[in-house]
Amino acid sequence: MVTSSSANPRWSDLRLRLISASVIVPVALLCIWAGGSAYRLMILLVSIGLVYEGAAMAGLSWQKGARNWRGALLLLWPPLGLLLAMKGEWRAALGLALSAAIFGAAQWACVAVASLGGLSLLWLREQPGTGALPVLFIILVVIASDSGAYMAGRIIGGPKLAPSISPGKTRSGAAGGLVAAGLAGLAVAGCSGQGGLAGGAVWGMILGCAAQCGDLAESAAKRRVGIKDSGWLIPGHGGLLDRFDGLLAAAPLAALVSLAVPGQVFWTALPVDILGALLHPFFPSFSAFSH
Repeated sequence: MVTSSSANPRWSDLRLRLISASVIVPVALLCIWAGGSAYRLMILLVSIGLVYEGAAMAGLSWQKGARNWRGALLLLWPPLGLLLAMKGEWRAALGLALSAAIFGAAQWACVAVASLGGLSLLWLREQPGTGALPVLFIILVVIASDSGAYMAGRIIGGPKLAPSISPGKTRSGAAGGLVAAGLAGLAVAGCSGQGGLAGGAVWGMILGCAAQCGDLAESAAKRRVGIKDSGWLIPGHGGLLDRFDGLLAAAPLAALVSLAVPGQVFWTALPVDILGALLHPFFPSFSAFSH
């Protein structure tokens, strides 16, 4: 017989997770759909939280009395870059993210992840003619990848994907995640009215792969410093990095692809569009053949 003392911790944790999700998810979706100041403020706040967690993993102490100028600068670095981007200074924002290397490799990495992820999500939401669709595409694909990987791994099992990094992940789970991501991309493309059904499926799988790589990278970082969760900022879920690792890897890739098809949703990009964008600085006339 299961006693109440042994059952309560599990159920209380589940209840906390559900309460957190019921508050955070609607607010996040509202900000994404509304765009403008609400979305910008959300990105700014999340970027600060990501650096807070990442810097702690990199060895910076946030204990009372241990805060210093380095910690303050680290927290301000991504928001300053985002503010530059909001003024249209995208190159300066990227340069600021790269300049955080002055803090050392480990702390620069946490600033770079927060900055590039935030800048990418800001870029995708503020492109004319696409609205919230690109951001929603990425989020749904990442969720599908995570869910598909979990279910396939549980049902099929089999060889481990990366046992030294994340013992719970299987190759069957990775494959199931990619299939689920492709189906999610196809569904979003079909419901969007923007076309590109095949592209939705293909880019869904590609972004799903990127999300899985981001998940593994965060798992490797946590294993290296000997922690289970990146933080505690989301009650019942752990840290922001625990929840957004896949998104932070997929968003920059999507933002790069969007450069090849300005004014269109990124999943309509074809190989010739990407090749044209890459060659345009050297052969300006080449891009004319990609349209």
